[in-house]
Amino acid sequence: MAAPDPAPASGSTSELARTIDHTFLKPEGRRADVERTVAEAAELGVYSVCVSPSELPLTLPEGSDLKVTAVCGFPSGKHASSVKAAEAALAVAQGADEIDMVIDFGAAIDGRIAAVEADIRAVRAAVPAPTVLKVIIESAALDDDTITAVCGAAEAAGADFVKTSTGFHPAGGATVHAVEVMRRAVGDRVAIKASGGIRNREDAEAMLRAGANRLGLSSSRTVLEGGTGTAGY
Repeated sequence: MAAPDPAPASGSTSELARTIDHTFLKPEGRRADVERTVAEAAELGVYSVCVSPSELPLTLPEGSDLKVTAVCGFPSGKHASSVKAAEAALAVAQGADEIDMVIDFGAAIDGRIAAVEADIRAVRAAVPAPTVLKVIIESAALDDDTITAVCGAAEAAGADFVKTSTGFHPAGGATVHAVEVMRRAVGDRVAIKASGGIRNREDAEAMLRAGANRLGLSSSRTVLEGGTGTAGY
């Protein structure tokens, strides 16, 4: 398992930018939208660009160190584990450096934590290190005990990150409280990505102080410039 990213300082804009997965996951998105997202990500100096797997492979700007993240089982998590594994493996073959997979959070709510762990293990086996695996737990739909149990399952299955949210669930996105619960669950052994509803710099820095190592943002430019974004993710 990869070591968690070091917790970033909340000082310079460039430091904040390096915690961001600049995200475009709109179902109605067109190729030109994705190309603009990639160009903006490189311009802003963020860590990675996060897209739907059907948008791969991406053409990155020459000389860029931008990483590529693709989602898997998104956004419902209600895919067979073998399908998630195949989707993740194809994404990596097409250039993804990192995979953000969605668990079956209905199974988590039912208390079927062993099934959640098996699901994560299937994807981990399909995309071994050095591919980074982030596990989206949809924290707003879970109580604290279930968040803790699911984080334990992700750690046991070899995940590199646990991630708060898809940004598409009606229960909401990331909260400081959820990040704190997740950090208590995984200690410094697994990294944390906060995503969903982070629309301004104050919120972004609050997530980092609570224990997040990475942020999923679609309004990255606005956040970095001190404004307030409107995008749901």
